[in-house]
Amino acid sequence: MNRFQPIGFQDLDDLFEFIPDEELQLVKVLRNLVYDCIPEVQEKLSYNVPFFRLKRNICFIWPGSVPWGGTFKGVQFGFIQGHLLSHDGYLETGKRKYVRTKIFKKPQEIEFDKMSALLFEALEIDQKT
Repeated sequence: MNRFQPIGFQDLDDLFEFIPDEELQLVKVLRNLVYDCIPEVQEKLSYNVPFFRLKRNICFIWPGSVPWGGTFKGVQFGFIQGHLLSHDGYLETGKRKYVRTKIFKKPQEIEFDKMSALLFEALEIDQKT
């Protein structure tokens, strides 16, 4: 637990037990997508949510029920170096300088071809750093 979050998970299983079923279903679909695109990726619980990395952090999956500042409905998928991606407005900037995100409320909203292309591009960026 840290001073910004009133909860602290020991591992991913703790997180999965905490989040509602609708979010858990989305998290599982998005995690599978990450592993399908980047099989060698390493997953780590950071800020109480899954982050994925090789050389550096590449992306994260943030369920809306995990508090950090404001809350939202659904699951947010974020690209750490999103400002370098060719996303044609598909990703949201918000108030962030580098990170770009997309919020999904149900699995049917996930555009797998688009997300896969962004993950492959994020992998290329990670390999160049």
